[in-house]
Order: sequence, then structure tokens, then C-alpha cells
Amino acid sequence: MDNIQLLEKLQSDKERLFSEIAKVIIGQKNIIEYLFMSLLCKGHILLEGVPGLAKTLLIKTLANAMDLKFNRIQFTPDLMPSDITGTEIIEEEQDTGKRSFQFFKGPIFANIILADEINRTPPKTQAALLEAMQEHKVTAGGISYTLKEPFFVLATQNPIEQEGTYPLPEAQLDRFMFNIIITYPSRDEEVDIVKSTTSTDIAQINPVLTGEDLFAYQKLVRDVPVAENVIQYAVDFVNSTRDTNNENSSSGSKNWLEWGAGPRASMYLILAAKAKALLDGRTTPDISDVQHMLHPVLRHRIIPSFNAEADGINRDNILDNILEKSS
Repeated sequence: MDNIQLLEKLQSDKERLFSEIAKVIIGQKNIIEYLFMSLLCKGHILLEGVPGLAKTLLIKTLANAMDLKFNRIQFTPDLMPSDITGTEIIEEEQDTGKRSFQFFKGPIFANIILADEINRTPPKTQAALLEAMQEHKVTAGGISYTLKEPFFVLATQNPIEQEGTYPLPEAQLDRFMFNIIITYPSRDEEVDIVKSTTSTDIAQINPVLTGEDLFAYQKLVRDVPVAENVIQYAVDFVNSTRDTNNENSSSGSKNWLEWGAGPRASMYLILAAKAKALLDGRTTPDISDVQHMLHPVLRHRIIPSFNAEADGINRDNILDNILEKSS
């Protein structure tokens, strides 16, 4: 199958996948598209939203619509790294009485991991998960165990409850491809949500994508050509957040940014733009695709200054200001 045929199949599978998810999830079309794009780009996602917005249900439904192994880990203050990665247990052979250590795999050995309320567990447990995200392997007793591909971590956190939480440091946030903010549904969507969740009807989700399909689409994303000016635009935009003395930096970013995004942001911007173009049925991205992906890729990679916080300027406001100045 050539890339053109694969692109046509991707369009078909995307519609089928979104239709299956829509059986359970009402609205949130943009969020679902971001989730699918992260899978195409081999990226991880951090979902933020107040309680009751179906963050967990959305991820579970996505996993059910794909023929992949899914595990959910509920993060709590007493969760230990071994509770995620697995642990070694002494076993005794019945015949010889010989004892040896056996490694029992933890819930991280799956294709799609839901890390629920990741900011509720201490840093050492967060680090165990984030190391696996980066290396795609787990080490126990001096032996490395490779995680089965594809491997994705979709983490959630509640932005309004700060007591008893452990915010992720910036270096660990950078390992997530997207930071997605889930907002309240519209009135009509909420009416439909109430109707669907207070009846006896239970939607049956059927898998529509396999791991082999996903591998093919991931390769397709990497094969997409990108014009030089599109790459330069992405790099220049990221660079404008980084250096307050740079001539490309806007006056707003100079006053509002304490720290900018690193090179990984430029890489993810281009990958996300490629995936966006493919999902729209186009064979190459343009600058508008990069602009469309700026907020989810960059909002967790920039640090507002004290002046910005004092003025009530959030990260999305800063990105909007830079985008307006650069247009």
C-alpha cells in the first residue's frame, strides 16, 4: 500500500474511530482529535480540567476503540514506584527448595496507560512513570524490561485542587507532547450528556484500529514532506519565547516570560502540523497548521514571569500575543 492509499485509509479509520468514541463522549471533538494526533506522533498527553468533565472516560473510550491493551493507574500520595513498574518477589521451587527472585510486571506494561491525577503522587513515583515514558523501558534488579510498542501515557490532573498535590516540574512536563485544557460543555451538549447518562442504554464500543494500523500511520507522519519556510516559522516562533533579548521576541514576551520553550517544542510543532494536515486529507502542512498546534504544544513549556502573573496574564494569553506580533 503506497502513501496515498494509506492516507485514504487514515481518513476512513479516523471517521470510524471518532464515530465509536461519539457513542459515549458528547462534544469534545477538538480534544479527541488532539488525542488521536498524539498517537500518530508517538507522543504523550497531559489533560487538565475540573472534575466531572469525563477526562478519564474519554481516555478509556479511546482505548476501547483501539485493539490495544489498556491499564489505568490511580495516582495517590502513598503510591510507590514499584506499584507502577512492577516488583521482584522471592519464589521457592517445590522440588529443589531453591529460592530466586522473579519479576512481576506492573500496570505500566500495556499499550495505553491512563495516569489518573498524576499530580497526586510524590515526585519519586512520578519520576518512575516519566522515565518509562522517555526510555520505553523499566529497570528492576539491574535488568531492563522493554515496554511493548505502541506505548502511550495519557495523564490527567485537576488544576483547581492544590492541597496534597505535587506539581510536575518543568523538565518532566516537557516530556508530554500536548497539554490539553478541557473546558465545560455547551448547554446543548450538557443536555445530551444528562440524557445519555441517566438512561439504561449502554453504548458498546467496537475496536476499529489495530497496533499494525497505528504503526503504519506513524510511519506515514514521518514520511510527510515539510517546506523549509514552515520549519523556519516553527523554530522562529519557539525561539521568540526563549530569548528576551532576541529581535524576534515581542515586547509582550519580554515582559511576561521568565523562561521559554526548548528545541523539543519545535520538533513537536512540526510533527503535530504533519498529523493535522494528514487528518485534514492534505499531503503536506503549511504555516496555519503550525499555528493551530501552538497552544497545546507550547503552553506547558513556557514559564510566565512575576509581572505576567501580577497582571493576570496566563500562558495562552502570552502565546496569543506572540502570535499576533508575528503575523
